[in-house]
Amino acid sequence: MRAFYTNNNGLIATDKWSENCWINIECPTELEKKYLLEELQIPEAFYNDIEDIDERPRIEIENGWTLIIMRIPVKSNDVKLPFHTIPVGVVFKGEVCVTLSFHETEILTDFVSYTKKKRIDIKDNFDLVLRLLLSSSVWYLKYLKQVNQKIRLAEDNLEKSIKNEELQALLQIEKCLVFFMTSLKGNDILLHRIKNIKSQRVHFDLDLLEDVEIELRQAQETTNIYSDILTGTMDAYASVISNNMNNIMKQMTSISIILMIPTVIASFYGMNVPNDLQNNPFGLWIIILISILLSVFGVFLFKKRRWF
Repeated sequence: MRAFYTNNNGLIATDKWSENCWINIECPTELEKKYLLEELQIPEAFYNDIEDIDERPRIEIENGWTLIIMRIPVKSNDVKLPFHTIPVGVVFKGEVCVTLSFHETEILTDFVSYTKKKRIDIKDNFDLVLRLLLSSSVWYLKYLKQVNQKIRLAEDNLEKSIKNEELQALLQIEKCLVFFMTSLKGNDILLHRIKNIKSQRVHFDLDLLEDVEIELRQAQETTNIYSDILTGTMDAYASVISNNMNNIMKQMTSISIILMIPTVIASFYGMNVPNDLQNNPFGLWIIILISILLSVFGVFLFKKRRWF
């Protein structure tokens, strides 16, 4: 999908490209790929780098073209992994500025709506990058709230039924947090590299830079807190499951020992050898009574020692 936006107190959609307009392309088709590589002459290496789902945030300059890759959070259709992160590339040179993503995302659409609502005037390409970083950090925090709700739901399920499925649900959430943490660290490093560009340093909006740093730091700290809480929760419930398993095994062992008492007595008197009860008409009942008494004594002893 290809869209053109002009900057007029907010980003306004247009039908065609004009100078200093922003080109946003999501999930590019072969026709859009041809448009990028042949008409705009974007380096193919940049296109391939953005296409790589594991590409890390960075800034690169080649033949006058500048590539800035950041990672943003997205919702996943996979039930087991509700959130993950994807690379978004901003490529610009002169009058051309393109954002390229190979996955659909809510962030860019929301970013356009936000600029209209707040009537934000985007000064240049680096200003656009900083505002995209700020928007992505806000969305990290939004998704982290949803992650926290999923953690609480998984904890409630664990309290009702402690099974491996519930622990696996927490494990998937932990993977989301790992993706968030790694991507946020990469975006933070990217921000510091942008700040250190000497030719652009005087043009940066200091208030905007401060806002980006604050939101990034808050997203990182929130992710770390949730990750620590989740790790502690998983360890606690894993210990509970292990302890419950030990109690079950102890109870099963105790029951086996109790049932072994009458089995041993019956086996002993069932041997084909002479004994005092072989001619006694009450021999069977005496053996049953002895078995019951010894079993009851065993149960009493186990209860006293809390082996049950």
